[in-house]
Formats: sequence, C-alpha cells, structure tokens
Amino acid sequence: MTRVGEMSARDQVLSSIRASLGRGALTGEAAAAAAERLARPPRNLIPARTAGLAASEQITFLKTKLLEAACTVDETASLAEVPAKIAAWLARENLPARVIQAPALAAAGGGLDWSATPTMEVTTGTPDGTEDTSVTAVFAAVSETGTLVLLSDGTTPTGLNFLPENHIALVRVSQVVGPLEDVWARLRTARPAAGDMPRTVNLITGPSRTGDIEQKIQMGAHGPRRLHVIIVDD
Repeated sequence: MTRVGEMSARDQVLSSIRASLGRGALTGEAAAAAAERLARPPRNLIPARTAGLAASEQITFLKTKLLEAACTVDETASLAEVPAKIAAWLARENLPARVIQAPALAAAGGGLDWSATPTMEVTTGTPDGTEDTSVTAVFAAVSETGTLVLLSDGTTPTGLNFLPENHIALVRVSQVVGPLEDVWARLRTARPAAGDMPRTVNLITGPSRTGDIEQKIQMGAHGPRRLHVIIVDD
C-alpha cells in the first residue's frame, strides 16, 4: 500500500522516463490528446485474409494456421467431452495419463468434469517443472496467425504455458477472432480499468522451437515440445 506523500512504483517509473526525456508531465492539449487516444485507441491495418470472415470461416482459417504452426488440433461439441478428448490424445502420443490443470478449469459450474475418466491423474495449480502435461484455457485465439492469447492471473498461472513438456489449450468457438487487433479490443472491454490489466499477456504460436543449433529445428527448446489445441463449440 502506498502511503500519502509516497510515489507508487508506476509513478516512479514514469517520473524517471520524463526526467530522461527532459520534460515534465503532459498538460493542456497534449494531455487531452493522450487521454483521447487511450480512451478510443485507433485500429491499425487489418489484413485482407481475415477481414470480414464469418465465424465458421474464422474457425477453418484458425485450424489451418494451427496445423501450419506444428500444433495438433481436435474439436468437440461441448466442454463435457473435453476430458475424454484429452485422455485419447495422451494415449495416441504415448504420454502418461496425468495432467495439471489451471485453477480456472476447476471452478464450480464452468470447469472440467473428470469423473468419466477415472484413470486420469489430475492436479490443479501452479507447476513446479516436474509435470508432463498442462491443460489451460485461453483468452482468445487469432485465426490470422494461429496464435493463442493467454492472460496471467491467479486462475491461469503463466508457468502452465511454458514449464510442462506438453501443453493442451482449450479454445471456445466464441473466443476465436480474426485479426490480432480484435484481441486488444476484447481485452479493453473485459478489463476496462487500467488496474485490472493482466501482468502478462502471452502470445503463443505453436510449440516451442529453435533453429540455432546447426540450423536444424529443435522442438521444445524454451517451452512445450507439443501444443495440442481443442476447439470447443460453446
């Protein structure tokens, strides 16, 4: 808590930036212009390939881009079918039947029901690096590039996106957008107050990889070596 007369960490950072630029806080027309831009940010150029696509076309485009990014993709008609889909994918990949899920997926009324998959070992929380497979929800999926957008908070720990070798992401049809610009519009609507913004926004396109070693693609260099996306019709 900041006491009266003390500067917050944000104010300290902004003050340092202003000092390095050799100016003070904005006033007058400049301040009004900055406030207007923040309140109504302009949209950048929207690529023609996703402009005006119908919802079904966005899903088709998203699946194409996900596959191009080396993801595997599954589809299901409801959230109730997701645990069985996950168990089947783990079996196909010859992976252990155990996962760690984000707390958001354990919430009463909107979480996953694992009762129909009794052989699965399911834990909930933040990973410690020993887990094989994580299961998370996403904030949005960008059909333009096949990019998943995940926010960090107490119910969706960022570690789940990067520490386990395998990452399973659940994408609801209603979360699919065309261009990246639509993600920021949704985020501003979902969290209108500046203080509600997430600490981190992760943009993930395919499993982790690198080509630094002998110019050969190596999977799982800085994160999961497998990224499986389940699209849920909601």
